[in-house]
Amino acid sequence: MYSRMQSVPFLLGLTGNIACGKSTVGQVLAEQYGAEYIDADRLVHALYAAGTPETCAIAAGFGEDLLHADGTIDRRRLGDLVMSNDEALRELERILDPGVRRAIAERLAETTAAVVVLDAIRLIESGLAAQCDAVWVVVCDRSLQVDRLRSARNLSPEQAALRIAAQRPVEDKLRHATAVITNNTTLDDLKTQLAAAWQATASPFGRGRA
Repeated sequence: MYSRMQSVPFLLGLTGNIACGKSTVGQVLAEQYGAEYIDADRLVHALYAAGTPETCAIAAGFGEDLLHADGTIDRRRLGDLVMSNDEALRELERILDPGVRRAIAERLAETTAAVVVLDAIRLIESGLAAQCDAVWVVVCDRSLQVDRLRSARNLSPEQAALRIAAQRPVEDKLRHATAVITNNTTLDDLKTQLAAAWQATASPFGRGRA
């Protein structure tokens, strides 16, 4: 875990359940407000590369058949496995969390940005939210989560439902929210909500609307 002594002026935690649009929010904040965007999911993907300690531990714990021919993890097969088994999911989190924390710490140590957006689906559960100056929670209707998962990841309805069901209730996240962003309609509506939330929380540190 990193220390706030590394002087990030404003650390904005961004969370919400799967396929609610956190990455879209992060991209808007980067493009229009000059924030640096750290996507923990992308950091996790890097840990699935061939030969990493995490890939080796996953193969040892869950089976060598989860490896592609090039030695990388088959993320879809791994997801199908752990999303239906709470114990397996917790074990995967234990394998990945240290590496993700190290990668976040490295990014925070290197940044010169006034506002850093940390997008993490487990921001609350991991304790990272306690290090943030504000926490935004992105929500949307369940039907949209299913549609987005099927479209973006080419999942079956059953696979999409499995991944949604494996998430902790969004109500647990909402209790920590500085702002709640509802991503049910248009990008313009989303941007309007972001402008209001930015003005209320991060505007003294960022550059404002581009």
